[in-house]
Amino acid sequence: MKLSTLISFTLASVIVLPALADNTKTPVIDQRAANQDRRIEQGEQSGALTNKEAAHLEQRENKLNADEAAAKADGKVTPKERKHLKREENSDSKAIAKKKHNNRVKKPESA
Repeated sequence: MKLSTLISFTLASVIVLPALADNTKTPVIDQRAANQDRRIEQGEQSGALTNKEAAHLEQRENKLNADEAAAKADGKVTPKERKHLKREENSDSKAIAKKKHNNRVKKPESA
């Protein structure tokens, strides 16, 4: 093998292998969780979510965060774990939409 080919291969493996080794990154899941947190907060502020509804949705988000942490605990998030997290996110998203549009509104606070 030529020296230039060997150097190119070595440089490529130094760059590519660390990226492949870290399978605990979940940027899509993290971004979606942040979006859902924002949706819950917006629903609380607009009055579309009651305090009880918002608390229930926050509990669901906390469970998702715990499940994500458990998936990362062994150092690798498997495709099966990612699928489970995505399903949980889909379910949470539907719950947020359903609760925000159920015609229940937050009661105005008494002065």
